[in-house]
Amino acid sequence: MLYATQADLESQFGAQEVAIAADRDRTGSTDADSIAASVLKSLTDASEEIDSYLATRYELPLATAPGVLTRVCGDIAMYRMSSDRGALTDEKRTRYEDAVKWLTALSAGKATLGLQDATDQVADLPQASSDNPARIFTRSKMGLL
Repeated sequence: MLYATQADLESQFGAQEVAIAADRDRTGSTDADSIAASVLKSLTDASEEIDSYLATRYELPLATAPGVLTRVCGDIAMYRMSSDRGALTDEKRTRYEDAVKWLTALSAGKATLGLQDATDQVADLPQASSDNPARIFTRSKMGLL
């Protein structure tokens, strides 16, 4: 499941910035198909990275993806595209690092998506009990010691 689209990425960073980061050959090409392919690969990679964090707490694929995942996916995808193409800036690096920190907190249960997570589902299952009554027959009661 992709958490963002090319339109989301362009809305977040601007179409020109996305085109610069997506330019694989650094030729200044504005070929829409080439840009779309590069963006799709980066968004797919970013979504898979997000899933690696989500899988610890949520059953995947998510039924609905909260908007925060669109922003985080955009930050990760833009960082990956920019670092591969030599268009990396301090802002993109900071946004990526912040996204990873938030995903780490999410997987540790310190942040939430507001969805029911997999650990909540375990609480609904029957639980084993260790509250047993005292033993009636023991070695000492039977005089075997």
